Amino acid sequence: MNDRAAPGSLALVQDLVNTLNLNSGVDTLDTAAGASAFGIAARDVAAARELREALRAACLAHGGQPPHAPVRDLTQLLTEGPLLVTVDETSGAASLVPADASSLTSRVAAAIADAVAAGTWLRLKACEAPDCLWAYYDRSPAGRSRWCDSGHAARAKMRAYRRRRA
Repeated sequence: MNDRAAPGSLALVQDLVNTLNLNSGVDTLDTAAGASAFGIAARDVAAARELREALRAACLAHGGQPPHAPVRDLTQLLTEGPLLVTVDETSGAASLVPADASSLTSRVAAAIADAVAAGTWLRLKACEAPDCLWAYYDRSPAGRSRWCDSGHAARAKMRAYRRRRA
């Protein structure tokens, strides 16, 4: 298992953010297979992209970074994906579930709600490398990881070192 993979339903958010490879420009939502992996029709791809970039901005914010581009407010986008409170008759446990299981926005909203309840939402971050911005799950003990892999960290540290020495 990838040690940077998000746990539970938060993996849906990570997978959606990572549908765009900024380095190569490849967007898997452009393919029928990529869109169907998220259960979206071709007409809904533009909305999925808008949601993806708002999620990327939130992941950057989890690491203390500004948004990578102007994006629509994530809270506003998530209002388009209502949730229902369900209560288990046997245990009495309550949970939030998508009002429409076919809606990507509802499924993302439910995943975020689950992650907030589990205390994992703030650990889903975006790599600080400007040509990457890949979503990863920060498993570091202090929760201060800034890059998705050690190569990006090494390059950033080397650039900082060279700036100090110049």
